[in-house]
Amino acid sequence: MDSEIINVSYIEEVCDNSSELIADMVEIFRDQVCEFGTSMKNMLKDEQYHELGLMAHKAKSSVAIMGMEQLARSLKELEINAKAGEKTDSYRKHVDDFIDQTGKAVKELEAYLKTL
Repeated sequence: MDSEIINVSYIEEVCDNSSELIADMVEIFRDQVCEFGTSMKNMLKDEQYHELGLMAHKAKSSVAIMGMEQLARSLKELEINAKAGEKTDSYRKHVDDFIDQTGKAVKELEAYLKTL
């Protein structure tokens, strides 16, 4: 399956090609990224930058397991900067990219599940 956002080979490797485990991971991912996106938007709005950095750290693990390396790097950058309160003008782009990329990833993952 061709995908722009997720890395199917990486997911299959991590899940030892278990369709059941893959389906479970996708469900967890879907729930987490929705919650993370909402929380990050609220933290950004409320200027809770240190908390935003902590949330970026949690979100980074979720996207990394789906093989989303570029987004994981972006979240790492957000984590470091937000915890330090630096480059505050870049936070919105990181959060918006997270929401956009994970939305696309969920669609790709749902299509992928249909092929299992």
